Amino acid sequence: MNSDTFWNAIALVLVIEGLLPFFSPGGWRKGFGQLMQLRDGQLRFFGLCSILLGLFLLWLLA
Repeated sequence: MNSDTFWNAIALVLVIEGLLPFFSPGGWRKGFGQLMQLRDGQLRFFGLCSILLGLFLLWLLA
């Protein structure tokens, strides 16, 4: 993987992360508030699921 691919991936993550607060700031605020109420273990579980899904997609697309 060259550095251009890495920076393109980072840029795409930023674009995707910005879509919800741009189109639905109230919904984003409500969802973020619910995330703040989760325990550390629950957040880690969702983080692990996200990592595994991302790795699976990378494997699938490679």
